[in-house]
Amino acid sequence: MNILVVEDDPLLRQGLVDLLAGAGHEARLVSDGREAATAGLDPAFELVVLDLSLPGLDGLEVCRRLRRARPGLPILMLTARGSEDDKVRGLKTGADDYLAKPFGARELLARIDALRRRIESAPAEPEVIEADGCHLDLGRCEARRGGRRVALTALEAGMIRWLHRHRARAVTRDELLEHVWGVRARLETRTVDMAIVALRRKIERDPRRPRLVRSVKGVGYAWGGA
Repeated sequence: MNILVVEDDPLLRQGLVDLLAGAGHEARLVSDGREAATAGLDPAFELVVLDLSLPGLDGLEVCRRLRRARPGLPILMLTARGSEDDKVRGLKTGADDYLAKPFGARELLARIDALRRRIESAPAEPEVIEADGCHLDLGRCEARRGGRRVALTALEAGMIRWLHRHRARAVTRDELLEHVWGVRARLETRTVDMAIVALRRKIERDPRRPRLVRSVKGVGYAWGGA
């Protein structure tokens, strides 16, 4: 696997790279939270090993941003914060697994193998969607209709992914806030509505008569593309 290792301890970083290389993986080292939040967007990375205590941006926020932008990316938190509350917080933020330091090399490799098996057995989500004449490349965060190409934000790509994944039903605003924004508390602003308006301007034939992202009265929104 191609693994992004996010760890600010230089000795542990190198030890992790040697361990992963010995197990047949490829690894790239990152020590700063902001750099990790950007590097993790690269679809070449198949898994992230993420520390919590990082300069620039803490690991929880990095996890939140990566989960929002790449819902299917496996994230293994590796940290000295080993209390039950810390583990629950990490998992609720979006981590797939949580390993406290100090850890055993065999256990780390076993957990990575378990995440790999989970990826391989899960059905792949489409990164390219064709709907109502619009070409949506979610991996590249862009939309194209005819000769017009526009960039999508990570949030917009995340909204499309969630709506398309659950296209058999309508989804609520709170659901989008939780799973795309990573916000559990109910917001009093019209955050989702404003974001949907901006998205429709980019992907709909006629934003005033949307066919891809439809409003469902009393519920929220639903994917209308075939």
